[in-house]
Amino acid sequence: MDALTLGYIATSAALVVAGLVMVSLAVQTYRRTGRRAMIHLSVGFVLVVAAAIATAVSALVLDFSNVRSLLLVNSGFTTAGYAFVIYSLLSY
Repeated sequence: MDALTLGYIATSAALVVAGLVMVSLAVQTYRRTGRRAMIHLSVGFVLVVAAAIATAVSALVLDFSNVRSLLLVNSGFTTAGYAFVIYSLLSY
């Protein structure tokens, strides 16, 4: 495995960890306050994490072929995730 692939795996893993920390904090805040906006925030970050995982796994399994499909899946999940994040901020 080359350095670029290892770097991609490392940054994807860091994104997943950071996203899951955000999900955990949002769920904890929801439990404390009962604010539904925190549920929307956590769903948004779950989708962003799902995009990172799905893209990384697909890229490694497919050996980075069919890049357009990988980018479509990534941007679709990420856009949906950020839509939830925006909604959580607007509904707060």
